[in-house]
Amino acid sequence: MTPRWADRLTAREWGLVATAVSLALDQGSKLLLLYGYGFHAMRAGQAIRVLPFFNLVMMWNPGISYSLFPAHSLFGVVLLAVLATIAVAVLGWFLWQTTRRPLALGLGLVVGGALGNLIDRLIYGAVADFFHFHAFGYDWYVFNVADIAITFGVMTLLYDALLRPDAQN
Repeated sequence: MTPRWADRLTAREWGLVATAVSLALDQGSKLLLLYGYGFHAMRAGQAIRVLPFFNLVMMWNPGISYSLFPAHSLFGVVLLAVLATIAVAVLGWFLWQTTRRPLALGLGLVVGGALGNLIDRLIYGAVADFFHFHAFGYDWYVFNVADIAITFGVMTLLYDALLRPDAQN
């Protein structure tokens, strides 16, 4: 059961809230870890064990997801920033047009995450990643809150595309 105020929000407003919350959580967590806990002074790859299956690790990702297409020059950083800006603009346009709440939430999460990583790229020349899960000899890549928002945003977009009621025509 949703609160009454939630029913008054349009799909666009839900998407904008998702954008703002994901961007704020991403940038807030990065500022806290980089400057509140001194990760900016750590060397890349240095880890702090938090739980047997979870570490905080300072990593700078010069590329896009999974460090694909690393940008090690000013041209590369600018190119990735321009591509991210175009993606944010296109997804933002779709967000502005949508009337379906799940679609708006998914788009908002992806836009917020993309903006968070874009801000890093513009300020630092790379994206700050910190969270590392591992267990039983397996480990996942190091990621940040923006990556979580993008992942859940894409999952929500898939949900909307595959399971929305009007798709059963």
